Amino acid sequence: MATAGQVIERAVARPAPGRFARIIEAYRKEKVALLFLAPFALAFLVFTVAPVLTAIGLSFTYYNMLQPPKWIGLTNYRLLFLDDSVFLIAIKNTFIFALLAGPLSFTACFLFAWLINMQRFRKPLALIFYAPSLVSGIAMGLIASYFLAADRYGLLNNFLISIGALNQPVPFLRDVRFIMPFVILVQLYMSLGNGFLVNIAGLQNVDRTLYEAAAIDGIRSKLQEVWYITLPLMKPQLLFNAVMSIVSSFNVFWLAVGLAGFPSWQYAAHTIVAHMYDYAFIRFSLGYASAIAVVLFLFTFGLNRIVFRALSTRGDY
Repeated sequence: MATAGQVIERAVARPAPGRFARIIEAYRKEKVALLFLAPFALAFLVFTVAPVLTAIGLSFTYYNMLQPPKWIGLTNYRLLFLDDSVFLIAIKNTFIFALLAGPLSFTACFLFAWLINMQRFRKPLALIFYAPSLVSGIAMGLIASYFLAADRYGLLNNFLISIGALNQPVPFLRDVRFIMPFVILVQLYMSLGNGFLVNIAGLQNVDRTLYEAAAIDGIRSKLQEVWYITLPLMKPQLLFNAVMSIVSSFNVFWLAVGLAGFPSWQYAAHTIVAHMYDYAFIRFSLGYASAIAVVLFLFTFGLNRIVFRALSTRGDY
């Protein structure tokens, strides 16, 4: 019979399996799970990875959909940042929108969910807040444009004239001072739906006994409960909402079209997505539009990584 020392020596002397052997062993252990995952993985590769790689390749070409792509190197990117003044306006508008609408939407979703979670009639109120997300962006823009119409029939103008704040109607959607603020305001209203619902679900899953234990330990106010208990336990929901706020802020387009038209007055609501749509589906300059898409992807990906690092604990990503 081998001694304990001999068994240890044999285990140490046995060579470690190679990387390929470890992959085969992992496949044998998880082959059922991988089989169930295969349809989603295939769809992800075909409809997400392949289009992204195709767009990156086309961004280095001149392609008008009628002729084969022609390699032109970095010309599209040079034109974007050095010669295309409208694109620079689109970048400015997009970042203004993202820096204002994103954090405000993220904060408002949690705040309203926290306040309504303490109410007795949570379900009807949750339905009211979720309803805007059921309406498309262009439809919501058209509805909001009725309120902001530049005549006495516009509800906002009618109200301001009736109380004496205005003497004549103001063309809110033709004035560069008001276009972007109203687009941000309507986007905030639309963005409450999904984020609000996710936060409500997260608040419902917080163990109530933790609040009782915290009260024994000295926590006396609702704000202390939120800071020390609710927010740490809702980190997954907060991370999801932060990512969705960034994505929705950078992808705003149809709402601005419904409110301010296309293109908007003096490009006041012109975004990166609007610029990409212009070159892809109106001018059919798909190589140039692909370069715009790649820039948008890099901006979104970079901000998402920053948010992941800010809200994730070690080992979450």
